[in-house]
Amino acid sequence: MRIRNITSSQTPEKMRATAMVTWEDCDQPEKEIFIETTINQGADLAATPDAFLVGCLIPALHFGEKRITIDGETCPGLLGGVAEIMDLMRIWSGGTMHPLIVEPEKISGKTGLDPKHRTGMVYSGGIDSIATLRLNMLGYPKNHPGVIQDCFFIHGFDIGGVVARGMKYHVFDRALAAMERVISSAGLNMIPVYTNIRHLCDDRDLWLNKFFGAVLASVAHTFSARVDRFSIASSYDFENLAPCGSHPLLDPLYSSFDMAIAHKDAHLKRIDKLKIVSAWDSGFQNLRVCLANVEDRLNCGKCEKCIRTMTGLVAIDALHKTTAFIEDDVTPDMFESFKINIRHREPFYLELLPLLEKQGRMDLVRTIREKLRE
Repeated sequence: MRIRNITSSQTPEKMRATAMVTWEDCDQPEKEIFIETTINQGADLAATPDAFLVGCLIPALHFGEKRITIDGETCPGLLGGVAEIMDLMRIWSGGTMHPLIVEPEKISGKTGLDPKHRTGMVYSGGIDSIATLRLNMLGYPKNHPGVIQDCFFIHGFDIGGVVARGMKYHVFDRALAAMERVISSAGLNMIPVYTNIRHLCDDRDLWLNKFFGAVLASVAHTFSARVDRFSIASSYDFENLAPCGSHPLLDPLYSSFDMAIAHKDAHLKRIDKLKIVSAWDSGFQNLRVCLANVEDRLNCGKCEKCIRTMTGLVAIDALHKTTAFIEDDVTPDMFESFKINIRHREPFYLELLPLLEKQGRMDLVRTIREKLRE
């Protein structure tokens, strides 16, 4: 793989960082990839080789490229992390992914000794990101360098990430409006970001199990002129870790001397996060967990992720307190259309059982146990 023509460009509405990706050992088409933001946020967006190396690494491994050459300067700290990432991917893939050679045009001599002392995070409006933001707000004084000031909401993940489903910019704008209500109430900055890096490989398993954290890190590096610390909320707690695109072993390895990336709050179980979110009304009323992206609702109330979250809220007696879901209860028939024992979802349900029993919801306890045995 060759990553070249790394450059920035501007339109009246957007600032964009781009790179051209050319494959050498497979038949994938040449593609221009980009990360962009609105013009009012674009002053701090930079077309950095580190960002595009991070974004392209997992697809290059997936398609069997033997090397990556990249124009410009690459941080030696990031190169060290990339070597560890490649070995982790070798293990997670059962040996089907093989480490490749990374050939930067030049090794960066920058030392990272001019820190900006500014922290950002990826913010999706889901349980994990809201809990991470809220804990940061509660745990840091406002003048501390570790307090989150910038929240990045990214088009090209569940919205606009799968080519066949279309870009759905109107869905993104609707979700962004809900996110902005939360972020503005907290006195923070909401930064919309648009990228097509996921389109390098549309394979869903690769995206979920190995790839999506790399694209989060790629976005972080593109804004390294604005922030030098970037938080990614955990997907699983330490007790229930599994190979995942965002992982406490993986995310920090995407760091450089200009950008420290942290995987946050893996010490908390999902039910702990639900309690944190339900106690912060601004975040709770604008909770967005659904990937269905239906019209006129943040959450469809029917998919597995919606039902799982709603069931957790029933378990802590909080579902009726949020307008993020139209429904105010969960019934056993809602579980009929999906499985709950795939993609390492079982821990999320198992931790609900004692609380549901305490609530007297044996109908849901029986349903969950039956679904786990399927």
